[in-house]
This record gives sequence, structure tokens and C-alpha cells, in this order.
Amino acid sequence: MTQLVYTSIMLKFLRRKKRHEPLVLYFVRNILTATGLVLVWRGIWYIMDSIDITFFEGRHELSAVIGFIVGLLILYIPDGDLKEIEKL
Repeated sequence: MTQLVYTSIMLKFLRRKKRHEPLVLYFVRNILTATGLVLVWRGIWYIMDSIDITFFEGRHELSAVIGFIVGLLILYIPDGDLKEIEKL
């Protein structure tokens, strides 16, 4: 099993090397992607907080329930199922 994992890692490294992508560039690109995702989530969080204060007068319970329902609808409408939740 360990040999299989080691071989798999080496094959991935060799494929990356064939593309002439330095390892540092690979990590920098992934760190920037993760940072971008965190910043988008942070922005959405603050927008939702301002909506909560503006429309629901700071009643977090009501906005949480509505947010939960809207989130489920966003996951359900494109495919007609909730298989995305199964991955959790």
C-alpha cells in the first residue's frame, strides 16, 4: 500500500514536471486560490450581516432560517436533487 501511494505521488510530480510548472508556482497558485475563496466568503458574510440588520432588525433566528431555506433552494434548483449535501 505504501509503495502504491509513493508511486502515485511520484507520477503526479513527474506529470507536473513535464508541464514545466515549478513546485513553488504550484503552491503559490493554490494559496492564492484559497485566499480568494476565503475573501469571497468574508464578503458574503458581511453582506448577509448588513441584510440581517437592515431587513430583519437584527433578529438572527429569522434570518438564519430564511438563509437555510434559500441555501437549500440554491443547491436543489440546478439539478433537482440535494446530492451536493451527500458529499459532506
